[in-house]
Amino acid sequence: MHKKNKIMKKLIRQIIICTILFCASGISFSQTPIPYGDNKEVGKYISINGVQHYYEIYGNGAPLLLIHGNGTGIKGWAAQIEFFRKKYKVYTIDCRGRGKSELGKDTLTYMQQANDMATFIQLMKIDSVYVVGKSDGGIIGILLGVYFPQNIKKIVAFGANMQPDSTALYPQCVTDTKEERRNADKMLAAKDTTQNWHLILQKNRMMEFQPHITAADLHKIKVPVLVMSCDRDLIKEEHTFFIYKNIPLANLAILSGESHHVAKQNPDLFNATVGKFLKENFKGNEFRYKQ
Repeated sequence: MHKKNKIMKKLIRQIIICTILFCASGISFSQTPIPYGDNKEVGKYISINGVQHYYEIYGNGAPLLLIHGNGTGIKGWAAQIEFFRKKYKVYTIDCRGRGKSELGKDTLTYMQQANDMATFIQLMKIDSVYVVGKSDGGIIGILLGVYFPQNIKKIVAFGANMQPDSTALYPQCVTDTKEERRNADKMLAAKDTTQNWHLILQKNRMMEFQPHITAADLHKIKVPVLVMSCDRDLIKEEHTFFIYKNIPLANLAILSGESHHVAKQNPDLFNATVGKFLKENFKGNEFRYKQ
């Protein structure tokens, strides 16, 4: 009996030590990852241009709007929400048909979604907002700068293309988009129900035939813009440079050895690059326009 008591005391002592070390590490037994994009505690719906949109807001500070890419939603911003909510009031929203937002009856277009974002900013009563968009979200961010500049403070446009063809995108990306659109057409004709082929058709048709943003359009953007991409992106490097050269107050960031998914695969690099641009006063026009 005495031996059993000694063993029990030793076991309890070890458990206490482990508990102290665990707590000292800053980890809580009750801590669980925040379900960004499906957070019942903060998630809300709002009607924008006749379509129900799902959104979430985190943190305090200057307003920051995150606009996701074509194939994702709020969930795709998890690492960025976690990082930027410490310094900004982060607004995240599922674009039409993505995440928990309705698709609506209209055909998907980039201008339509830019109008949705501009309306959302107004409904949230935001006077001045930083906009960070990746991929299709970058296109929407650019369109906000062109057509809805009144509430925009700065824009970060990562992995965006101004044309839907091989002048902007690598050929394989153009081919893949066409094939996915044609396959969705076939599945719809066959009345297949294994996936939401109507949404897949809409998304790929939009990428196949849009956008069409010209150099003259880019010249209209008056706010600072960080044009971002990677040297392993879907977007041709020369096209990213075209965007940069045609925006008056632009900075350029080409991330080395990274891909179109850098925001998820290397969030520390992505967040640090974006954070620096948002925090500092614009730099870059000192010599650019001196002839």
